[in-house]
Amino acid sequence: MTITYREALRLGLREAMARDERVFLMGEDVGRYGGTYAISKGLLAEFGPERVRDAPLSELAFVGAGIGAALGGMRPIVEVMTVNFSLLPLDQIVNTAAILRHMSGGQFAVPLVIRMATGAGRQLAAQHSHSFEGWFAHIPGLKIVTPATIDDAHGMLGAALADGNPVLLFEYPALFETTGELSAEPIDIVHAKVRRPGTRVSLVAYGGCVPKALQAAERLADEGINAEVVDLRVLRPLDMDTVLASVRKTRRAVIVDEGWRSGSLSAEIMARIMEQAFYDLDAPVARVCREEVPIPYPKHLEEAAQPQADKIVMAAKGLFQ
Repeated sequence: MTITYREALRLGLREAMARDERVFLMGEDVGRYGGTYAISKGLLAEFGPERVRDAPLSELAFVGAGIGAALGGMRPIVEVMTVNFSLLPLDQIVNTAAILRHMSGGQFAVPLVIRMATGAGRQLAAQHSHSFEGWFAHIPGLKIVTPATIDDAHGMLGAALADGNPVLLFEYPALFETTGELSAEPIDIVHAKVRRPGTRVSLVAYGGCVPKALQAAERLADEGINAEVVDLRVLRPLDMDTVLASVRKTRRAVIVDEGWRSGSLSAEIMARIMEQAFYDLDAPVARVCREEVPIPYPKHLEEAAQPQADKIVMAAKGLFQ
């Protein structure tokens, strides 16, 4: 079946709600409006207002309510419209959801899924386009997942609900209109995945940067450089075994990160490669990150601020000089 990334997310939601009556969706405009990005369109009519609940404009309140519902035995899915707004309920996420299992000696779990859009590419300007998933990946007690494909967009929500811990699922508006075949492939939220095998350089990416890394790999192939593309899929905990296996094979790596360079997830991945595979490298690890500016509104400036295929190609070719 050929569907869009948006339809795959909606199908994952519908299946999760049909499978378990404890699952409900809560957030701003998720009901009558069908979600700001139309992910939950039609679900109110299908499941009713008890299970598709419009929330007031108060992220701190409805994320907290989701945590309470999870502690009470429900399986809430909370939609925080964009990652920029996730800073409002940061206290609930970091100081409550992430640590309750630890602070209670394992007596209380928070089986909560928080969905939010992240990243640029749709001219939504600085307050709706940033990429803070690397910040959340810093926090023990949270799992961070980033679907880049149709199968992951469809299947990661079910895997997150089954996890039993707070899981943050980051969706990429720049990918909403992309189409692909939905397979019956089982989806986990444990492993990274090699999206394109190669032998000369590893391009390590996640989320909205995976298609750009694949584009870069095609262009590098035209120049005789066979690049391997690794989709991280899960930012915490990182599957470094897959990354290191790729780097040890290709002996060169470029990390592609939607976040800013300073204090970024790419810095963590580079450090782990240096700690564990330094003597396997033929060149220093390189990275391509967002420019260190708030995301601009004009399309040409927005594109210039983001990692793009030509920047990835340039960084990869630099490792052979």
